[in-house]
Order: sequence, then structure tokens, then C-alpha cells
Amino acid sequence: MKILICSDGTSSAQTAIDLGGLLARPLTAETTLLGIAEKSEDEQPLRQALDAQAQSLRQRSVSPDIVVQFGEPVLQIVQQTSKSKYDLVVIGARWTGAVGHYWRSKRTYEVIKAIQPPVLVAIGEPKELKRFVVCTGGKEFIEQAVQFTGKLAAAVGASVTLLHVMAEPPAMFADLVRMEENVDQLLQSNSELGTNLRRQKRELDRLGVPAEVHLRHGIVIDQVFEEVRAGNYDVIVTGTSQARGLLRHYIMGDLTRDILNRSNVPVLVARAGPPKPARTLWKAVKGLFGKP
Repeated sequence: MKILICSDGTSSAQTAIDLGGLLARPLTAETTLLGIAEKSEDEQPLRQALDAQAQSLRQRSVSPDIVVQFGEPVLQIVQQTSKSKYDLVVIGARWTGAVGHYWRSKRTYEVIKAIQPPVLVAIGEPKELKRFVVCTGGKEFIEQAVQFTGKLAAAVGASVTLLHVMAEPPAMFADLVRMEENVDQLLQSNSELGTNLRRQKRELDRLGVPAEVHLRHGIVIDQVFEEVRAGNYDVIVTGTSQARGLLRHYIMGDLTRDILNRSNVPVLVARAGPPKPARTLWKAVKGLFGKP
């Protein structure tokens, strides 16, 4: 595995360095520390800071290559990930205030949308990575993100919770809700949701990762953070999908943006595969009462 850790040389970038180190050693990852100077006079202080940050990684038995680039940071990260194939990019996320759509530096969101590898956003001060929660959406296209999360979790000895939040339905569907709230019954059903969650859990089991499925009802973003608080998770995993057309970029939905805005723990923005044609409502409901 290859990991790229991005730094501007400031003390705030140390969170990304520490987080990258937590993963790089157990993954035995080939690690690159990318420093970006926007002005020529920043070069010398940047190199000194990178040397110190690299030393902190060496203390974790991680030996990074140091690369220094000059120019606009997002463009330089795009160019670096285009020149060399990385499996994961670790970046920082400065808090700018709870105003508007973006509560952290806009560059954080721009990097997520612009580069191909999954992006791990360093938030908080994680000391260990033992509990991951994946916001699945219950769809097939999230499976690529689940597989990647499973590889990381297997390396660090973490468990994974597959979280699916369902909107509150009309009262006439109360029986259906009770059925869905029974995780075992749902996983044994032939519904689209049950089939997808069962397959995702099976993939984590195959990787040797302790996995469980949690279901919640209500407003999605509120329920995600209720789960995070209740489960004391170390990492939240959410997804982005690739945009259609000739230009390669990723679409970051409102849920992913809101998670990044509000989270106090690292957020892994994993790449989702292309969505498959949706089943009809009748097939989805009928499947709940069928057998796998």
C-alpha cells in the first residue's frame, strides 16, 4: 500500500502526520510526506518542519520519502497523485467556523473532490484506531468503500459497524419498520437493503474484521452522530461517487459535507463504485417477506 501525507509545515499539520503514522506502520505502507510551499520564502522553514515531522514518523518505525512542491496546494496534490498511484491520501482540516456550507478550509473539500484516491481527513487528536463506523446508505455502490475500510481495519485490529439510517416512514408502514429494526431478520431477508448489508458484512468477515450492523430511524446526519457518540468510534467512513462525463472528479454529497463539518474524529472519504439500476418499489417491499 502507498500512503501520501500532506503537510504545509505548520504545527496544525501534525494531526495528519500522527494519523498517517497510526496506519502506515501496521500496513507496512510505502509513505510519502508531501510538503507544499506557496511562496519561495517559505521553502527553508518548510523543509525544516518536514524534517521534524518525518522524524516523528520514524519514531513510529515509518520511513517516509520527503517531496517538496511549490504553488497552489490543491493543484500540487492533484499533480502528485496523478504522477504516482497512492492508495490513501491523508490531509488536515482547519476549522474556519460554523458559517455557510463549509466549516473547514475549503481546500479540504476541494482535494476530496479532485483526486482519485480515498482521502482520510485528520480531525481531532486520535491516539488509536479501533472502531470504524461506515455510513452505508444500504446500496451496492458503497461496497468498494466497505472493502477498503475492511483492509484498513484488518491491519490495525479494528472493528467495523455498518450503519444504515432510515427516514421515519408514514404510520401505515409501522409493521415494515419493526421488521427492519430486527437486524437478524433484515439480514436474512431478500430485500435490497438486507441483501446488500449481508454481502457487506460477509466481506468484512472474510477479512477477519469483527463486524456488526446497526439500524437507526430519523434525520440521517443527526442519527449518524448519535451513533458516533454512543459507540465511541475513532473513524467515520462516508463516500463520494465519481461524476459522469469526461472530467474525472468526485461528487461530495450533502451528508459527506455535513459529516466533515461536524465531526470531532477523523473522516475517511472513500470512493464508491457506480450505482446500479434501482429495484422497483414493489420488488424492494416484496423482498422483505421472501427468503434469501
